[in-house]
Amino acid sequence: MNKYETIAQEVVKNIGGTENIESVTNCMTRLRFTLKNVSKVDVESLKKVKGVQGVVNKNGQFQVVIGSDVSHVCDEIKKMGSFSETVNANSEENVSLVNRVLGAITAIFQPVIPAICGAGMIKAVLALLTAFHVVEATSQTYVLLAMVADSAFYFLPIFLAVSSAKRFGCNTFIAAVLGAMLIHPTYAGIVSAGEAFKFIGLPIKLVSYGSSVVPAILIVWAQSYVEKFAKKISPNAVKVFLVPLIVFLIMTPLAFVVIGPLGSFVGDILCNIFDFLNNQARWVIPVLMGAFCPLFVMTGMHYSFMPVQLAQYATLGYGTLLGPGMLASNISQAGACFAVALRTKDKEMKSTALSSATTALFGITEPALYGVTMKLKKPLWTVMISGGIAGLWGGLTNMRTYASATAGVTALPVYICDDLSNVRNAFICIVIALVSSFVLTLLFGVPKNEDTSSDNEVFEVDNTKLNKYTEIVSCMNGKVVPLENVEDDVFSKKIMGPGVAILPSEGKVYAPFDGVVNTVFPTKHAYGLTSVDGIETIIHLGLDTVNLEGKYFDAKVKSGQSVKKGDLLAEFDLEALQNEGYNMVTPVIITNSDQFIDVIETQKSDVKVGDELVKVFR
Repeated sequence: MNKYETIAQEVVKNIGGTENIESVTNCMTRLRFTLKNVSKVDVESLKKVKGVQGVVNKNGQFQVVIGSDVSHVCDEIKKMGSFSETVNANSEENVSLVNRVLGAITAIFQPVIPAICGAGMIKAVLALLTAFHVVEATSQTYVLLAMVADSAFYFLPIFLAVSSAKRFGCNTFIAAVLGAMLIHPTYAGIVSAGEAFKFIGLPIKLVSYGSSVVPAILIVWAQSYVEKFAKKISPNAVKVFLVPLIVFLIMTPLAFVVIGPLGSFVGDILCNIFDFLNNQARWVIPVLMGAFCPLFVMTGMHYSFMPVQLAQYATLGYGTLLGPGMLASNISQAGACFAVALRTKDKEMKSTALSSATTALFGITEPALYGVTMKLKKPLWTVMISGGIAGLWGGLTNMRTYASATAGVTALPVYICDDLSNVRNAFICIVIALVSSFVLTLLFGVPKNEDTSSDNEVFEVDNTKLNKYTEIVSCMNGKVVPLENVEDDVFSKKIMGPGVAILPSEGKVYAPFDGVVNTVFPTKHAYGLTSVDGIETIIHLGLDTVNLEGKYFDAKVKSGQSVKKGDLLAEFDLEALQNEGYNMVTPVIITNSDQFIDVIETQKSDVKVGDELVKVFR
């Protein structure tokens, strides 16, 4: 039995067996499952499987992070049963609308990304060859390769239609026809002519759909409902031709008169928003992407930005959303791992850090994220800071990508254009990210025990120092939930710090100590406080509630306000939030725990406001 079979068997065993798998596929580093019953998963045992670097349950998918060997493991799992490779949208009935949309976008783009990245790298190679005068842009070799690269983008509506059909559970070939009609030469000629055109008396807005993203997805989504209707009313004897006939007759006017123009309009709005930001505050997007990219990768959300990136390519000819920020973040992961490898005396960690640093340089960061930076916590903060710094450089110098590629050192050619300063700025961005992350991690990011302990050294705690502590009381009534059981890796892996969570029984939250309100988030779902003796705490009301943009939340305090223990901080409509599908488990996190000896959580299963929740020892 090879190692891939072993990993596959262990993974399947701990996710509830083959009978619990509805579908399975993989991206560059993750196994992506749709499970019949997520509660059957033994998460803790799964995390301990050798070869598994992390577990994420987001957007209707259960993801197991494997690393660069993921395709081999996925092949072994597929041998165990006849699993679908598509994600069933019906399995997401208990997932919030926002997460369902993000999950759908991720699932649709995931199989298309290799083709887009491959085509982007052909463009990058051509850019290098022409820059060094190896190939002329007028040569037949260049023309043929450019045609191959452009095909991936020009025929994108067809690719997305097929992928969307698998996601929405409708006929892929009917969907392919609907995608193809958007870019058919006849329709392209109608658009080029620019004359008014009608279909059965209905005016058609003449929109060019080549390289478009949103229209094809919306059209196939509508097709899934029309197809169900057609199957329902069609006699079995004639279904084979009547169903597609009904779909085509209904979807043709819908696509060209309503859905296509609407999708194009949505795409244009998104592009205009990012174009405005790029012109007026071009540093904002690269800084945010550079700093928070590890959190997007953690949840798989980075794929959700791909539609806007592709829309930028189609309308502007270049992209600013993903490339610069992700390049800054990915190289920062490499710098942090090199620093950990240099300072740690743990031989296994040194080996992991070196290999992870190498893959991160080439744009694959999950091994670094799950195996090193998130595991050690402090390096993750240095990565986010360095990514933001390098992203700021990318934004201020207006870095742009001209094709899609995995954001690493090999992606430099996609920055080549007539303005050679663009690729020079990309190179400088890499240097800034690598050096700043390496230095910051070396100085502040490697935990002391990783820096100074020998392999077998045992540390003893002087219990006499545990006499002084500060008591933090419960900020709400409800059931105590250990952080490890919170369905969000940012909290369960204690990336922000230790603490405890509460599942509230009423919609009120109170101050857990005497102190000052440092931050009231604009969306009113999270509050940062500092106690009179310096304990920094964040109270985060529910998971993913930031998506509501303040709906159902009513803050009773403001930033800078002094509070006493038991003062009302906020009220929220618990019933409405639960009806919207939000998990209202509320983490209470000690964010500066590194300044204290230990943090001990309560052993109670139920708490009331004022009950002891956490002890912070000095």
